Amino acid sequence: MAVIHHTTLKPTKLEVLTDWLPGQPWFRGEHRPPQLTKAGGFRLDDPQGEVGIECLVVTDRSGAVPRSYFVPLTYRGAPLDGAEQALVGTTRHGVLGKRWIYDGAHDPVFAAELLALFQGRAVPQSQNDSGTRDDSVTRHVEDAAAFGSSRVVAVVTVAHDARGTGLALATTTAPDAEQASGAVVVAKASPVPASGGLGLRLARLLEPVAGAGVAAGDVAAGGPGLLGAVTGVWRSGDGAEHRGVFATLRPSGA
Repeated sequence: MAVIHHTTLKPTKLEVLTDWLPGQPWFRGEHRPPQLTKAGGFRLDDPQGEVGIECLVVTDRSGAVPRSYFVPLTYRGAPLDGAEQALVGTTRHGVLGKRWIYDGAHDPVFAAELLALFQGRAVPQSQNDSGTRDDSVTRHVEDAAAFGSSRVVAVVTVAHDARGTGLALATTTAPDAEQASGAVVVAKASPVPASGGLGLRLARLLEPVAGAGVAAGDVAAGGPGLLGAVTGVWRSGDGAEHRGVFATLRPSGA
């Protein structure tokens, strides 16, 4: 279980994201620096206890219309090999010291735990309180048998577009697959090729959907082969609560 330290970050997460967000293809800023506020999100636990995982929702109020974004981040005590392009920034934590902040889409530990969330093996945690489940995060599963025993071997490709990010995952169904800090290690099994793996889709520019008890097929904007969706909530500036799709899961290539 991750321990949340109520301490300082210099620079803060929002300050780091203010510099990073305008360079992302899914950011809809209006040629001015973002004005970010925290609007929601949740955490996931790294079973190895080495990597912090936060699925952050931020709202940019710099334009005429506020826009909310889903930004999964990972926090590491050392650089992630081969992920220079995914570095969001660095910060100094009041307890843990220097931390490297990465776009979670490129971090295999985040991918493994997001898949575990779809499978019900991982529990969404509060952003603010250690050991507290966040019941506002809901998984909607269409076909659990198609992916329930899969484990992530590697993030094969990451592709960004104007609305979100797609991850192609190499997976295995080995019962003794293990996740290691900084990588995913598989024992006694060969990974399934990417064409036979799984595809995660991260919604970046968030849109509210009607109702909180909708099925995955209703919230995932259509498309073939839907296996599941994760939805969550965020709050607008006037305090109104919105629910939308954070991530969807399909067979790779669907």
